[in-house]
Amino acid sequence: MELIPAIDLIDGRCVRLTQGDYNEKKVYEQDPLDMAKSYADCGIRRLHVVDLDGAKAKAPCNLAVLERLASQTDLDIEWGGGIKSSESIKAVLDAGANRAICGSVAVDNRELFAEWLQEYGTAHVILGADIRDGLVATHGWLKNSGVAIEELIEGFLPAGLTQVICTDISKDGMLQGPNFDLYVALQQKYKQVDFTLSGGISSMDDIARAKELGLHSVIIGKAIYEGRITLNNIKEWLQNE
Repeated sequence: MELIPAIDLIDGRCVRLTQGDYNEKKVYEQDPLDMAKSYADCGIRRLHVVDLDGAKAKAPCNLAVLERLASQTDLDIEWGGGIKSSESIKAVLDAGANRAICGSVAVDNRELFAEWLQEYGTAHVILGADIRDGLVATHGWLKNSGVAIEELIEGFLPAGLTQVICTDISKDGMLQGPNFDLYVALQQKYKQVDFTLSGGISSMDDIARAKELGLHSVIIGKAIYEGRITLNNIKEWLQNE
């Protein structure tokens, strides 16, 4: 079980949204680099970063923050938000991300996303599938695509898709626990794909439950900022693992 702390960015600052609503934004005072270093000190290896400005602007907006994180830590950084063109994915990877998370483009331009899987390798390109009422939401969760996640995944298996981050928007930021049934069903159906659970992690008990269910990785966001999961909790878990 891999624990992946999340940092969401607006104007270079750490924020958290509730159910993807930009109007329900809470700004935290921690500097993103300080947060990243504190996670690395606990033994975390992988960091999930979302450029919320980029998601709205349809192009990465916080690459200066990415460059700081990549140059001053050894973390494996997965970066999402606004990656909709060949120029943008190249810019994100050149700025220091090891993995690019692509959501809207995988719905709107499937041929291009399939090309990226082959050009950059499946180890470096992640399908970001954000789900609302069983359908994929795009453009910073503002648009309902009408596409089911199964249809999306199956379309990219021939191109070698191996990584999917799936977020249940109804659970995101609510601190009420994840939709475990969704992730278990997906992992069992597509065994060749590594699914990361995102949305709803509220406690270490949720993480233990995810491990019991055979899930491989979880993203932790608001629970850390709100003190539901502490850095000591994370450190102890990793030491016991």
